[in-house]
Amino acid sequence: MNVSIIGAGVSGLTAGCYLQLSGFHTTIFEQNDRPGGLCISWKRGEYTFESGFQWMLGSGPANPFYQLWSELLDMHSIDFITHESRLDLEVKETQNPSGGKLFHLYTNLDKLRNYLIDISPEDQPAITSLIQTMRKMQAFEIPPMIKKVPQLLPLKEKASYIRYLPLLWFLNRIRKETNYSFARRLKSPFLKEAFELLFDGEELPLMVVTLPLAYGDLKAAGYPLGGASRLIEKFKDKYIDLGGQIQYNSPLKKILTRNNKTTGILLDNGVEIDSDIVVSAADWHFTVFDALDGKYVNNRIMKLGLQEKLKVYYSLVIVSLGINRKFDEESHFLRFPADKDLVSPDGTIYSRLEAHIYNYDPTLAPQGKTVVTISFYTMKADYWIDLRKRDRASYTMKKMEFSESVINLAEKRFGRIKEFVEEVDVATPASFFRHTNNWKGSAQGWLPGKNIIARSPVKPTLPGLKNFYYTGHWSIPGGGLPVAVKSARDLVQIICHETGQPFGIEQ
Repeated sequence: MNVSIIGAGVSGLTAGCYLQLSGFHTTIFEQNDRPGGLCISWKRGEYTFESGFQWMLGSGPANPFYQLWSELLDMHSIDFITHESRLDLEVKETQNPSGGKLFHLYTNLDKLRNYLIDISPEDQPAITSLIQTMRKMQAFEIPPMIKKVPQLLPLKEKASYIRYLPLLWFLNRIRKETNYSFARRLKSPFLKEAFELLFDGEELPLMVVTLPLAYGDLKAAGYPLGGASRLIEKFKDKYIDLGGQIQYNSPLKKILTRNNKTTGILLDNGVEIDSDIVVSAADWHFTVFDALDGKYVNNRIMKLGLQEKLKVYYSLVIVSLGINRKFDEESHFLRFPADKDLVSPDGTIYSRLEAHIYNYDPTLAPQGKTVVTISFYTMKADYWIDLRKRDRASYTMKKMEFSESVINLAEKRFGRIKEFVEEVDVATPASFFRHTNNWKGSAQGWLPGKNIIARSPVKPTLPGLKNFYYTGHWSIPGGGLPVAVKSARDLVQIICHETGQPFGIEQ
């Protein structure tokens, strides 16, 4: 059977690999001249800039995702770095007992526990509880039964899920804990401020940081040396080796249907491709409301489209700098207060900066030089997207002015930057939208709701439409690499079940 896959991001490549292994003939249609989607890096002069890739769940065998990565990638051929500290955070109002303002969120849980208790012995009960929670995470299989698709399990095997009730109870108990609620349990003003600032003043589930910490401690949440481009190259090579084909510079215009069945796709250049099955690994909103004209929706889908059920994840403005100096003394990932508020052209006000210093990846810059990226989250993507479309000159000017302001603030924090900057690049929500067609330039699909473990409202099929399937990081709120891979693998099992094909990995 011929399958057309829309999008050569991680999910599209993953779906292509498993479909090829399962006896299907696939072609991926990608709008750009290279694969990757949001998992991408790009060259500017001697430097390689990243789109924000920081860590990968399942980089080691202690997490179940390692099993999935290993099915498609030679994990031993990738060098992973597990940082001593997940994040260094500079507070503004308080100080630690030594008079310093820097808070270290260590990945080694024993070191983190001792560090926190040294700062505030009176907070030992809350600190011990925090560490114990992460130790319990390590004891569970998260996610459980990673290679299974629940709806495809026979009744007897579904009954075996009962053994995971302790995990469900545990996750249900901790999902309500936020960085703010934990901070309220602390007596130390320094630790209280640090935990409140974990997400730059936002209140989010503490699991967002405790889960990667738990697996960072087990060397299973590392950064692949070479970043996004190295990882994507391996996915692409695997797909091509399995006989898959990629057509680049082939943006989609419409998904073709007849009698409520997909029959193929129509590309922007007017070429029609006949297909037995169409899989979209592209933007969810574009797929449902543009490529299919919103014909196959229900109340749940309409609420998603109106952002009544879930909100779209933040987009990013990333100022990337290629700097002719070393930053060996600096943390790889640092959040710190600006000496004055920074106002973005879109009107968002930032009182803190987030700097990612790639002083640990020599593949991104020549010896003695460093890539530094400073990222800003925004919910005003439409401003950037509309400005670029309406007035390209003004868009370019505002990017340049914003980058100059950012460099000035970075100069005050790190010193000796301005005179050594050799390359500057500014990626905005318009950049993400242009490259990936992601709705509102979203960096990770949907923003998780209050219940971080709730069942996803996004389904792999659309009501009333046959021979069509959806996969990608929009499949589960929060998105990210694990969602992209798991959703694609699950989807191929569903397709195999519905077409009577054996799933390739299990043959």
